Amino acid sequence: MNMKTAKLFLIALVTFIGTQFTNAQSKIAHVDVQDIITNMPAMKDAQKQLEQLSKTYEGEMKVMIEEFQKKLGKYQEEAETVDDKTNEARTKEMEDMDKRIKDYRSTAQKDISDKEEALMKPIYDKVRASIEKVGKAKGFEYVFDKTSALLANGTNITADVKKDLGF
Repeated sequence: MNMKTAKLFLIALVTFIGTQFTNAQSKIAHVDVQDIITNMPAMKDAQKQLEQLSKTYEGEMKVMIEEFQKKLGKYQEEAETVDDKTNEARTKEMEDMDKRIKDYRSTAQKDISDKEEALMKPIYDKVRASIEKVGKAKGFEYVFDKTSALLANGTNITADVKKDLGF
């Protein structure tokens, strides 16, 4: 290969690679998933439901703890005036109450976690489907979440996804 042919080949190769790189860049987009999810009406409704459930459990826990503290105070005041058998029975009763409170707290946490998962999964699925739909419609091969992408370039399709989701 002579020098002139080599130069032409090199120019053609650089042009081809540049075109391919430009095409690859134009097929990349990013989206701010957190912004979308935070502002979705369905997410706001889910948060209200979770807050209400938490308040219900907190109210019930408060009643249980107040009852525990009231009995504990009474039993401590009367401890020296009652026999050992009564004190043992009261100690056992307090231990049982303490266990019920801890079990209730654990059950409440699990219920809240399960409810959160049940409410969030459809939201995440809907956002994912919308991102895929918008990305495909706009001809993007890759759509990255803004928070995890190392790319500073690419088209931001957050507004398009929000529009697709109806807000």
